[in-house]
Amino acid sequence: MNLKIKDTFNKELPADPNRNNTRRQVEEACFSFVAPRLPGNPQLLHVSDEMISNIGLQQDDKETKDFLEVFSGAQVLDGTDPYAMCYGGHQFGHWAGQLGDGRAINLMEVEHQDKRWALQLKGSGATPYSRTADGLAVLRSSIREHLCSEAMFHLNVPTTRSLSLCLTGDEVMRDMLYDGNAAYEKGAVVCRVAPSFIRFGNFQIFASRGDTANLKILADYTIKHFFPEIKSTGKEKYLAFFKAVLDRTLEMIVHWQRVGFVHGVMNTDNLSILGLTIDYGPYGWLEPYDHDWTPNTTDAQNRRYRFGNQPSVALWNLYQLANTLFPLIEEKDGLEAALEGYKSNFSKKYTEMMKTKIGLFDLNEHMAAEDAKLLQSLEETLGLTETDMTIFFRLLGNIEKTGMSPEANFNILKDAFYKPEALEGEVFIAWMSWMKSYLTRLASESLTDAERKEKMSLVNPKYVLRNYMAQLAIDAADQGDYQIIEELYQLLKKPYAEQPEKAKWFAKRPEWARDKVGCSMLSCSS
Repeated sequence: MNLKIKDTFNKELPADPNRNNTRRQVEEACFSFVAPRLPGNPQLLHVSDEMISNIGLQQDDKETKDFLEVFSGAQVLDGTDPYAMCYGGHQFGHWAGQLGDGRAINLMEVEHQDKRWALQLKGSGATPYSRTADGLAVLRSSIREHLCSEAMFHLNVPTTRSLSLCLTGDEVMRDMLYDGNAAYEKGAVVCRVAPSFIRFGNFQIFASRGDTANLKILADYTIKHFFPEIKSTGKEKYLAFFKAVLDRTLEMIVHWQRVGFVHGVMNTDNLSILGLTIDYGPYGWLEPYDHDWTPNTTDAQNRRYRFGNQPSVALWNLYQLANTLFPLIEEKDGLEAALEGYKSNFSKKYTEMMKTKIGLFDLNEHMAAEDAKLLQSLEETLGLTETDMTIFFRLLGNIEKTGMSPEANFNILKDAFYKPEALEGEVFIAWMSWMKSYLTRLASESLTDAERKEKMSLVNPKYVLRNYMAQLAIDAADQGDYQIIEELYQLLKKPYAEQPEKAKWFAKRPEWARDKVGCSMLSCSS
């Protein structure tokens, strides 16, 4: 393999001098050197052809022994020095102290076509940050992460990527539902790829320990490599850095809400400083449109990370980052102004996004109040009965603003409802009221029906990685059949395209999947 290796994180930042792979508190260091665990009998299951090219490899490279060994953890490339990052974080709103890469090992950084990529194995063994865990991952969660990372990219959502998925040949003990019924599962490793895996928590750990010197070193490194547009100096540089992180985070959350993605574990150690979706654990897509839905069994009681709360949690996490960076800025006014601006900017960008989802593309400032009312009414009406978010907004593009009655237009949406029999009485009256208002509003738009549909189809995906779809791939893979992994990978590379030959995946969640493990809510178990 011919990779252009150009490590910076483990060259320019302070390292843990202790090279022993023992669980411990690590201070005054950004990372600890640690080698991946040797897999028993690695097997390559799937590779992202796009990421192979992005990091500077040829498609034939995936057939080589070196590729399998490096990206399963069996071999460390000459000239590289793998490591695990040190960071802390707030978990479910509570400071958890040192966390770190407990099951992730960063192999190297590479450059290709003026882009930098960090390559990281997830599930390749224990690190100094593993606490009481084994640092391993299992096939089911690895399939979900591999597929979702790539699917999110093609949905135009800021995200980390995935290069490869390997079986390790080892058995891993897991209690999937945390109910005392642990069992052995197939071990697996995913090679995650991103410009950087730095999180809010990387900064928090230094601030929590009063280590302003290393906090500044890390901030300077991050700005130098990933925010080169920041030209200011001194305190203004760090304030500009915070504002840039805030803007990227806001953009990411708007995209999550656009496609109905729910992260499930928005702890501060799971938020990327680059505004990328990171750490695909118990995630999910809204099926019935429900602002209170969370995919995380651990979050089932308090629902902190529910769909409708993601914008607020992102702001809460940004407050923690502001507190973290305060020692470098020493003035609160700029930070507070940026945080206050998040609220108004998010509201504005969310409204703009929702207008595109329902096909309002003309700039009609005088109709802003009417549009806000129309959107609010839609969200309320969507909650009256189980309505599939993805299907509803996709089919909405087929509405005709003239020539069809409200009832006929509403009939176009029937496939989005899980219980069509509920569409009667007050529920039907509410839908008819909204449809009439919507058609009236569409009449003032300049686009033709065909033009509007084309633009709506660029923001409303037809295909997303529903949990039941991932579970079908997992069930088949457990039996040695990896065909569905490839089928879903290819499908989700074109989520906005019609792909009529793959229309079986444009369907509501089957009834058998309503309460099936892996198809509704998920645990944090790896």
